[in-house]
Amino acid sequence: MAKQSSSSNSPSQGPRFVRYFGPVLEALRALGGSGSPDEVRAQVASTLAIPDQEQNEALSSGASRFDNQVAWARFYLTRGGYLDASRRGVWTLTDKGQTESLAHDAALRLFKKTHKAFQSQRRDRTPADEENALAVVDEVGVELGSHREVLIATLRALQPAGFERLCQRLLRESGFQQVTVTGRSGDGGIDGNGVVEVNPFVSFRVLFQCKRYAGSVVPSEVRDFRGAMAGRADKGIVITTGSFTAVAREEAIRDGVPPIELVDGEKLVTMFETLELGLTPRKAYDVDDRFFDDFRR
Repeated sequence: MAKQSSSSNSPSQGPRFVRYFGPVLEALRALGGSGSPDEVRAQVASTLAIPDQEQNEALSSGASRFDNQVAWARFYLTRGGYLDASRRGVWTLTDKGQTESLAHDAALRLFKKTHKAFQSQRRDRTPADEENALAVVDEVGVELGSHREVLIATLRALQPAGFERLCQRLLRESGFQQVTVTGRSGDGGIDGNGVVEVNPFVSFRVLFQCKRYAGSVVPSEVRDFRGAMAGRADKGIVITTGSFTAVAREEAIRDGVPPIELVDGEKLVTMFETLELGLTPRKAYDVDDRFFDDFRR
């Protein structure tokens, strides 16, 4: 996650991402108590009627500002006991999150309390602790230099042809067969094709598109890709290092047209982690401070 700009924030209001604390809780309640990051962001964007232009706004790192803010809302809500921290891929409400509301004043108090704890933890660290830490946390709790941030920056720095070949490798590692990169100009944005075999009797032809974006893919691009693949494949996949606007996600699964699978930067990194592709795994632990509360009494 990248550093938040505070130029438009007053001390009384706190960082900009604090305004998403309550909406994230409301989104998860609307989703039945749990949801993927994509589902939560889409629900928040829909509820708050956030325009595509704002969703497309990028930080200096190239990450989506909106995605970054919602992610930090989740981080602080987890620290406050409103969300379960046990699973990264699914955001889940705790009993506290299910029953307690969080107006802006309460959200701001949660931010200040957690922020103060971060500052205290940093003062207690030795230089060796800092050197061995998986990520350094700055004044608003931003992870710098995490492997996810480095990986997405690496992907965005690739040449178009190199990124297409990397997506080809990723699809092959994921079980696709006969994966070919075409990369022809004037082909409606189609970058390659492959075959997914469900069983010995059933298989699907798939077309894919690769986008090295820092911002968000908009609905018109999803429609254009669907038009290009008409009559040529059973399924389409759009892979991006950026994100998709809420309306683009709705367009991908719109009734009456072939659905398009969307893989954003977050899901892309997760796939690399799952496959251990281009990543060297290592084991580390974080202390669950709440576990020790019983023993402090």
